[in-house]
Amino acid sequence: MSVSVAGPDFAFGIMQFLVPIIFIIVIGGIIFTIFRGIGQWSYNNRQPRLTVAARVVSKRMNVSHHHHNHNDHLQSHSSTTTYYVTFEVESGDRLEFAISGSEYGQLVEGDQGKLSFQGTRYQGFAREKIAPMP
Repeated sequence: MSVSVAGPDFAFGIMQFLVPIIFIIVIGGIIFTIFRGIGQWSYNNRQPRLTVAARVVSKRMNVSHHHHNHNDHLQSHSSTTTYYVTFEVESGDRLEFAISGSEYGQLVEGDQGKLSFQGTRYQGFAREKIAPMP
């Protein structure tokens, strides 16, 4: 009777090698994401707060669906929606910002006004009053 190379000892040896590597990769990804977020926050804080004339040129939303499995075989579903608005400034440059759902609902493509931002951080948009038609 011969022992195969793919026996239980071989599989256990591979798992002892793979589990720590996967753990290190996951923890490394989490740490990288945290440092990248802190770096972006710090960058934004160093930027001046600007208010410029701008026009809303487009709006979009991104919906992410999440499926959750629980130990007792129950499943739940949830979704997250992120709202984005693209503004065009006087120079012709376009800037896209993630904004809240309530502000997203109040903005219409073509709106003009004053855009306030700091780095990549959206601060607000004050719409200009349009004179009524005679």
